[in-house]
Amino acid sequence: MQVHHHIDQLPVFHKAVITIGTFDGVHSGHRQVINLLQSEAARIGGETVVVTFHPHPRMVIAEERSSIHLLNTLEEKISLLAAHGIGHLVVVPFNTAFAQQSAAAYIEDFLVEKFHPHTIIIGYDHRFGKGRQGDYHLLEAKAAQFNYAVKEIPGQLLQNIAISSTRIREALLKADVDNANALLGYPYFFSGTVVEGNKLGRTLGYPTANLQPLEPDKLIPGNGVYAVTVVRSVKPGEILKGMMNIGTRPTVGGSKRVIEVNIFDFDQTIYSEVLSIAVHKRLRSEVKFSGLEALKAQLAADKQDAEDCLDRDQG
Repeated sequence: MQVHHHIDQLPVFHKAVITIGTFDGVHSGHRQVINLLQSEAARIGGETVVVTFHPHPRMVIAEERSSIHLLNTLEEKISLLAAHGIGHLVVVPFNTAFAQQSAAAYIEDFLVEKFHPHTIIIGYDHRFGKGRQGDYHLLEAKAAQFNYAVKEIPGQLLQNIAISSTRIREALLKADVDNANALLGYPYFFSGTVVEGNKLGRTLGYPTANLQPLEPDKLIPGNGVYAVTVVRSVKPGEILKGMMNIGTRPTVGGSKRVIEVNIFDFDQTIYSEVLSIAVHKRLRSEVKFSGLEALKAQLAADKQDAEDCLDRDQG
């Protein structure tokens, strides 16, 4: 997959079949759209082009900024889309100037001039241009003038995508990773930088890497203890098993929400490293124990539960 970040330096696409969207999560519904794109491109002997935006439009449009929780960073989205055999991904810088162009300019100066599309595959509810005045019907009305075809993504599929995205976010915030992962089609993951903690885990025999998420708008699952796999940025081919706690650590009187990962059979100093965490299963809620010995006993049970879970997933 070729990734293009500069819309003024795009190649000349051959019979471009394009679709446009945020594709946050690249979940099972999105993959059905990709299948439609690929089927149409194969039918006409054209190239597949996915157009997405960065930053997410809702981070630029003022009245929507406070409501955004991203399932993917741009880098994660690129990686997930690349796995599905797309020819080209165009990342369009989204800013207020882009949002303010008229719907007619969006079609003529953006879609037609930059992509020369053979076919545009779009949902009936897709809106574009200043005031979101452009829609599927305007694209259809301009099709003959600019010599492209428009194909509609089925309404039921669009509804499934919207429902799935909402359900995934709600499930993750409620720590329901089973449902979230089923809808995603893969274990939810996020990355963070290892920062110094209070080193209590080491005294209990379960040293932890405290994580500071890389992307402040990335959704972090709800509090609890999870079975996870870990990939270090310095050793991307090595998958490590572990368990993670997200919460306030009430047993030791904590109040600040932290993310702590215990990597099994691992005892290296990795401050400032970036770790990618894949969240496989929630093991239990965060609990305030009677003391450190009770916490230590529970951590032993958590480790066994996590190992059993990860062995099943990878078996």
